[in-house]
Amino acid sequence: MLNLVQYFECFRTVDVLPATFRLPRRAGLWLHEDMRLSRSARTTQTLSAAAMSALLLVSARKHFQQPSFFAPVVPDYLCREDHAAGRSELEGSQGNDNAAAPHNGALALMSREEWIAVSGLLEAAAAVGLLVPATRKAAAFGTTLMFTAFLAGHVDALRRAYSPAGSASARRIHTLRLPLQVPLILWAWSLAGAKRGE
Repeated sequence: MLNLVQYFECFRTVDVLPATFRLPRRAGLWLHEDMRLSRSARTTQTLSAAAMSALLLVSARKHFQQPSFFAPVVPDYLCREDHAAGRSELEGSQGNDNAAAPHNGALALMSREEWIAVSGLLEAAAAVGLLVPATRKAAAFGTTLMFTAFLAGHVDALRRAYSPAGSASARRIHTLRLPLQVPLILWAWSLAGAKRGE
């Protein structure tokens, strides 16, 4: 036979409680603790989103103040070579027939500087989206995709750092930068509600 506390425990797990029931003091405390935990989880997620938003805003600002910091992590195959620069090089070669126009790959849609600016704008937009509760989940999912896409640039930078032309400082820097992407991806993924199954 169920006692009264076990009876109300059933309602507590389902989160449904008929309005006509008066809860015993003990069951009421359990429900109150659940509500407090729920509020605590929301507060934690809000603080976490605000922290990631701040990080993204600082990074976005750095994209425009110090774009050279991000230049090594933009893969060459994404960068359009400037045809105007190619023409001036051709003119400077004084009729050298071996000089060729710049070659752009299929993915070379923008210059390195444009990629850096666009990624800075995306980070700023993601930061704002994370601060607004109505857009937080979508912004967190977009941030997860953005950080995952950035992995390609970090892998390419690490590959170039360990090539014969790479330097010891570039090896150190990119060896540290690449693994930092993993916690950022997981952090953004957790803000998207992936862990809670929302």
